[in-house]
Amino acid sequence: MNDIYTGIDLGTDSIKIVVTEKVNDKFYVLASVSSPSMGIKNGFIVDTKLAIGSVKNALRQVNEMLGIKITKVIAGIPSANCRMDIVVGSTNIIDYNDITGVDVSNVLLDAIKGQDFTNEELVTAMPISFTIDDSSNVSDPKGLKGSILDARVVISTVDKEPLYRILEVLKLSGAETVDICYNSVGDYYSIKNKKYDELVGAIINIGEESTNVSVFNKGIQIKNKLLPIGSINVDKDIGYVFKSKSTESRAMKETFSVAISSYADTNDTWEIKLNKDEVKEVNQVGVSKVVEARIKEILKLAKNEIKNLTNREIRYIIITGGLSEMAGFQYLVEQEFGFVAKVCNLSTMGIRHNKYSSCYGITKYFDDKLELRGKHYNMVNKSDVETLLSTDSSITTNENMLSKVFGHFFDN
Repeated sequence: MNDIYTGIDLGTDSIKIVVTEKVNDKFYVLASVSSPSMGIKNGFIVDTKLAIGSVKNALRQVNEMLGIKITKVIAGIPSANCRMDIVVGSTNIIDYNDITGVDVSNVLLDAIKGQDFTNEELVTAMPISFTIDDSSNVSDPKGLKGSILDARVVISTVDKEPLYRILEVLKLSGAETVDICYNSVGDYYSIKNKKYDELVGAIINIGEESTNVSVFNKGIQIKNKLLPIGSINVDKDIGYVFKSKSTESRAMKETFSVAISSYADTNDTWEIKLNKDEVKEVNQVGVSKVVEARIKEILKLAKNEIKNLTNREIRYIIITGGLSEMAGFQYLVEQEFGFVAKVCNLSTMGIRHNKYSSCYGITKYFDDKLELRGKHYNMVNKSDVETLLSTDSSITTNENMLSKVFGHFFDN
């Protein structure tokens, strides 16, 4: 059975879309797109019309790549202002001899019953652990025996209004949202492994206008903070120091400078057009010093924020986002954090760039969520699967996901 998922990340600078196929527990990228965005700021919609145009353009590009029309997506959303709580649930197991995904769905549904979601929307319900009768700390109860299944669950909510604006933009762009996921959780799932699932760590995503700092405990996000500084501040610094226009400052950052100035080349130069008749020449060392100073500031602020978020020992730190792709970035990370930290390294063919970490990871999160509940879901219809893969697929439908994003997981 082929499971095909589409993740979308609405960024300030670009719309990212990644279409993955899961085969034998491995994920393969069928298509990926990074398309300029407008009307979006830090993941929130600030101009609906412009945002719709940006999403439509990104969808058109991925459709052309695949030769089919993508109509269902998992939406990455910002985790700014999210609220988290721990709740418990309990359910009678249907068949003593075989706990199934239905039992898991029932206990998670029981955990969120009675919660007040009047002004907030439920985004995630992440089980911390399950208890079967007197056996506690079970990570996955499916296939085991028992009479009563209990669960401790971390639930996370956000304000409805900004979330619904995101979902409405996607709907008007021709994309049905089948689930939502924090971009920070997507970042974690892009690097998730058994080791990290047992530790406390942090993920830092340096975005265009902001930097998101998240703390995870055994694979579950427990703290989050959005810092109002990002990659665009590097562009502004270059523009201020060298009097370059914003487009040229960005180009210098992305194609000319390096993150650590000691590795820059004095003889490598860039000509800045100040006006029609005047040209200024700068060398790589000078530009890289400006870039390095701002990156150090971002990393230092993120480090301080991790300390503010938790007093637990941090066993790993992963830095991602487009800026982290700069040459020499790892050396600055090690200077600030030591060897506990490293730059994200996406090795999957088709998305070997850290700007895709959130978008790629949310497809893996969605699959993990389905597996725990013993379910499958294909985001393309049968004829399109045959077009792509020449194989049959199981098709699941869900008509109304705007306010009940958990509907098809709980069969309600």
